[in-house]
Amino acid sequence: QVQLVESGGGLVQAGGSLRLSCVASGRIFSINAMAWYRQAPGKQREWVASITSGGLTNYRDSLKGRFTVSRDNAKNTVYLQMNTLKPEDTAVYYCNADVRLSVEQITPKNYWGQGTQVTVSS
Repeated sequence: QVQLVESGGGLVQAGGSLRLSCVASGRIFSINAMAWYRQAPGKQREWVASITSGGLTNYRDSLKGRFTVSRDNAKNTVYLQMNTLKPEDTAVYYCNADVRLSVEQITPKNYWGQGTQVTVSS
C-alpha cells in the first residue's frame, strides 16, 4: 500500500557531496517521522538522521555538521544532503517512514525503502 523509493546514490570521491531523495507513495493519510539509515557490508544497520512532521531534526553525533536532513511534506519526500564524504560513509542508505494510512489509524505503520548505494572512494 505504501512504497518508499530512494534515489541519488552513486560513486563519489572523498570530500565530495551527494544528495539523496526518498519519495513515499501509495495510500497515505499522513507521514509522521521520516529517517535515514545506512548499512555497510558486514555491519549492522545504523541510524543516520531523522526529521519529524514539523521539521525537527536529529543526527547521529558523528555526522553532525556534514549531513543535513530535510523534507517536503507536499511531495511526501525526505532528503539527505551529504557533504565532505568519507570512505567510511560507504553503505547502502535506506529511507524509513512512519505512515498513517487513514484518519482512523492513530498508530502509524513503519515502512522501509529498498536502499540506494553510496560509495566513497579514497
